Amino acid sequence: MDRKGWMSVLAKAPPARLAALLPDLPNHSYLRPPEIGSVMVQGRVGGTGAAFNLGEMTVTRCSVRLEDGPVGHAYVQGRDKTHATRAAVVDALMQTDAAPRLQSDVVTVLAAEAGALRHDRAEKAAATKVDFFTMVRGEDQ
Repeated sequence: MDRKGWMSVLAKAPPARLAALLPDLPNHSYLRPPEIGSVMVQGRVGGTGAAFNLGEMTVTRCSVRLEDGPVGHAYVQGRDKTHATRAAVVDALMQTDAAPRLQSDVVTVLAAEAGALRHDRAEKAAATKVDFFTMVRGEDQ
């Protein structure tokens, strides 16, 4: 998984689950302490049309540096400063020799859980799907 992939998984992970998988953080210093702000979310008509401003979303960002030098960044939805810090630390750790262990023990687990959740939602939505059809009537011919 590339950096874009693991940062996406970390940003979308439930904060409590990320904390359970990585309870102890290594020593780090803040380059940018957790800050709460907002970003404009854009949408597109039909997914491909002209962009329009959908609204604002609250995010928390953070940048950290580990004692041995790697730098990590994170943007997470909401106002959870601990989640942003933990995600930034994992991003920094993923750039060290600890990456293979973190990939298998944290990132892959979170990605699998997110995939299972998406699958469950899709099954629930599919159960409510209604197929409409039109029968050909005699006078329509």
